[in-house]
Amino acid sequence: MDVLLPTTLEEALEMRAANPQAVPIAGGTDLMVAVNFDAIRPELMIDLARLPELGTWDLEDGVLFVGAGMTYSRIVRELPQMRALAQASRSVGSPQIRNRGTLGGNLGTASPAGDSLPVLAVHDAEVVLVAAGGRERSVPWDEFLVGVKRTSLEPHELILGARWRPLGGPESFSKVGMRNAMVIAVASLCFALDPLTRTARVALGSVAPTVIRAPEAEAFLGEAMERAGAWDDASASLSEEVVEGFAERVAASARPIDDIRGSAGYRRRAVGVLARRALSWAAGERAAEAMAS
Repeated sequence: MDVLLPTTLEEALEMRAANPQAVPIAGGTDLMVAVNFDAIRPELMIDLARLPELGTWDLEDGVLFVGAGMTYSRIVRELPQMRALAQASRSVGSPQIRNRGTLGGNLGTASPAGDSLPVLAVHDAEVVLVAAGGRERSVPWDEFLVGVKRTSLEPHELILGARWRPLGGPESFSKVGMRNAMVIAVASLCFALDPLTRTARVALGSVAPTVIRAPEAEAFLGEAMERAGAWDDASASLSEEVVEGFAERVAASARPIDDIRGSAGYRRRAVGVLARRALSWAAGERAAEAMAS
């Protein structure tokens, strides 16, 4: 196969426009596995690893932008305040994989097991796409991820990055796998509380054709916290009935399949367990903040 080696984003976009069949590659931690197993054999690739424009992030007017070329190692080092994203990034593969793998790679691969994707879903992120001439368009995460390893990226476009408004409350990412490290998620969950909008947010990975939210569970928990006065009083506790009801609704929202890594029943149970843990962590964090104040 042939590989195009642009050194600027403008050059890469011109190459992409002239060669829409070319497959973009950055870290290659997913793509080259498929190539090595002869699952795919592209005739032409565009190497994006040399583009400084993709390896940036910024926070402006309360909106965070993370470039597609940001590696997981850099996210852990430079964005620790984005706790769920940092946790998800830290869980990706080995240190060597984290040094190469990128946020854009997770988006482009669009695997339902992609660790960063539930975090983007919880934050209602937009995926920023760019074409030759600098033409940009922003696509909500759930319109970008359209199926198993399928996106709405057009053949002439590249992924520039993702943008979202950070939340002010507790957030976490957790996953279940077949071992403790360097594992593809059998099930994953990102959870966040947003005191500003008084909403609970839950996104699930590896339990449906794409990453999904759990709207019934979110509404149930948000209303329960309202009744308990927990949005205004961080020390207020939720009953065990509420915790179990939340976990049950999260599990019910999953649409898993049986595969070599786990059964549908196991996945459904796993996200329920992860939901209980995430809610417990968030409650503990809020209680500690209330005591400190």
